Amino acid sequence: MSWKRWMISLAVMCLWSACGSSAPLPQVTLFPRQRDPVRVSVEIANTEEKREFGLMYRNDLPEMQGMLFLFPREGPLSFWMKNTPRSLDIIYINSAYTIVSIARNTTPFSEEQLPSGKPSQFVLEVNGGFCERHGISEEDRIEFPKDLPPVR
Repeated sequence: MSWKRWMISLAVMCLWSACGSSAPLPQVTLFPRQRDPVRVSVEIANTEEKREFGLMYRNDLPEMQGMLFLFPREGPLSFWMKNTPRSLDIIYINSAYTIVSIARNTTPFSEEQLPSGKPSQFVLEVNGGFCERHGISEEDRIEFPKDLPPVR
């Protein structure tokens, strides 16, 4: 990403965060097998720019909040932690809304690739250790809100 494009993305994200703070965030519901459903408020990354920027430079993330990445089609995905100052759990989800893999307690600022290992179409990023604290594991189901924005 060019410097100019990065600065524009940063400005858009700042405005997006400031403007979006008054409206409630959509929620996803995770269904762990041995526990009650877990609801997470999510920011939506449905464009290339939002997916590239993700949670970079974010120091704070409430426990029950995350970012949901929407991709146009299912396939192998890989994330990294470049410019991300906090550990995350990266949850890879297939087109049938089933968790296929989880990169747990990722290393802040790492440029190591964290591949999905299986075809995925969606990714949910939450605080590192979230999945362990809430009993979330591979093969659990997830439900999205019905009014998600289109993938661009």
